[in-house]
This record gives sequence, structure tokens and C-alpha cells, in this order.
Amino acid sequence: MNEDANKSRRVLLTGGTGLIGRALCKTLIEAGMDVVVLSRHPELAYGRLPHGVAVQGWDARTLGDWVKWVGEVDVIVNLAGESIAGENTLAVLTRRWTKEQKSRIRESRLRAGALLVEAMGAAARKPSVFVQASAVGYYGNRRDEVVDEETQAGEGFLADVCRAWEKSTGEVTQWGVRRVVIRTGLVLASQGGILPLMLLPLRLFVGGKLGDGRQYLPWIHLDDEVEAIRFLIEEETLNGVFNLSAPNPVTQATFVQIAGRLLHRPAWMPTPAFLLKLALGEKAALVLEGQRVLPKRLLGAGFTFRFQELEPALQDLLEKPKG
Repeated sequence: MNEDANKSRRVLLTGGTGLIGRALCKTLIEAGMDVVVLSRHPELAYGRLPHGVAVQGWDARTLGDWVKWVGEVDVIVNLAGESIAGENTLAVLTRRWTKEQKSRIRESRLRAGALLVEAMGAAARKPSVFVQASAVGYYGNRRDEVVDEETQAGEGFLADVCRAWEKSTGEVTQWGVRRVVIRTGLVLASQGGILPLMLLPLRLFVGGKLGDGRQYLPWIHLDDEVEAIRFLIEEETLNGVFNLSAPNPVTQATFVQIAGRLLHRPAWMPTPAFLLKLALGEKAALVLEGQRVLPKRLLGAGFTFRFQELEPALQDLLEKPKG
């Protein structure tokens, strides 16, 4: 990776105040890049983002002053989209996938992508690379089938959203822009994200497998997630779809056993699938369905995961200082 080349790179980022976005901003700034974040709440974003990140307001619905940046950056990373699970523990547990909520999840992604494409079309100078977010939900529920980037899209709400999300910015390649699509797995972080919620039942001594526990969790440590995105930005020969998940996915039952051992808690209380469906409705698919995803193209491109196995990844996250 050429650090001198990074000094001339300017990155425009949507979804920058989310879990991945904040960590990515820090990594890119440390690598010597200039970072501009588009935010619906710029006054709040400054307090959440690393020092050195510039913030530009946008409403994620209409063109505005923010479009000036599109012609001045070398990289666009589009992470924008309403949280699928929920932005906090209460929302995860109580906000169901109603017709209206599903529409917000879908439209927040498609609208942001369409705006960026429109702005790029009008810009005299185009970015050299466009990174488009997606998720392993693209593959649908695959049980123990091994999945890589060549696997076709699955069925269901999440698969449909991911397919449309990826398609929303496909037009940028007509301008010779290198486009990378990142299908991200379950991102594990010490603060924020889904991990604290996953560990909560264990901490309360009521942890156990969910459903039959045989569904695979395509996980990735947050550090590897952001380093992989940086790698894909910097490696100028790479384009197309890349799975961002650790090389060794585990079943949900295995996850609970490993986490319980590290927390010194028993994993003895299974939760039947019907109870989860009763409590969460259609959103129960997030914990009852899974994909045995492999990062075939990322490994083939030479990327090295810092955390290839779940236990060292969880150990690292559990040892990180709070706050």
C-alpha cells in the first residue's frame, strides 16, 4: 500500500456516523487520506467523528450544496441506509418489520445511491473508485451451504433489499469508475453494533442457542472490516463483489459456546424458534437464518485477516477498554 499516494486521496463518505463509518474514518485519516462525511445532522456528527474529518450536511433526499464535493474527491464510499436491525437495543427488540419500516429500510438505501449517481453524472471530474455497501443477506437463508461471491442471490426481504441496494449505483461504471461492492457479514465490535446484545443473555445467565443453533453466522471483527475496505480502495486493480466476512464462519450454537466460555457463563437455555418469531415477527430471520459465507475473492486478492477465528476475535473485543 502506497502511503504517499494516500496523501493525495480525498474520500467522500455517506453513513459515516454509523459503527463501520466511524471506524473507517479513523482508519482512513490515519492512512493519510482526507475524509468528508455527508450527514443529515452535521452539528451532531462532528462530536461523533474523529478529529480531522470534515462534515457536509445533506438530507439524503435532494441535491444541494453537498454535490460540490463529488467532483473534488477521488473515492466515494456509500454506506448510507437505515439500520435493518435497529439503532439501539430497544429498537432491536421492539421495532418490527412493518410494511412502513421495510419501505424505510429499502428507500433509504436506494435514494442515497440514486442521488450520488445523479451528482456524479453532472460532475466534470469523476471519482476513480466507488465503494458500494451491501450485506451477506444478499444470499438469503443458505443453512450449511458454502457461499462465495459467485453464489446467486437468495430469496426474502433482506435478499431483495441487498440486490436493489447494489443495483442502485451500478451506473457509475459507465464513466470508467472502478466500482467495488462489499457484502458485509455480522460486524463484531466492543462498543455498538449487535455484539453487546448477543452477549447480554449470557451475562444474565440465560444464554443458549437460538432455534436449532445450526444457522451459520458470517462474522467479521470491526478492525478487519475497515482494513478490508481500505485495502479495496488502495488496490487499484480490484473491482466487483467482495464478501467481507471472516474465513471461518461458525454456527450460532458454536458462537454461544465460545462466548459463554470467555465470559465464564453457562450456555444452557435454548430459545425455541417459535418464541423468537412470536417476539420479533419477520425480523426473527436475522437470528434464525444464516449463511456460511467465505471471503474467496478477498483472500485471493492477498488480504490478510487479523482475526480469522472467532475465539481470538471475541477475546480481543472483550478485553478492549470500555468507553
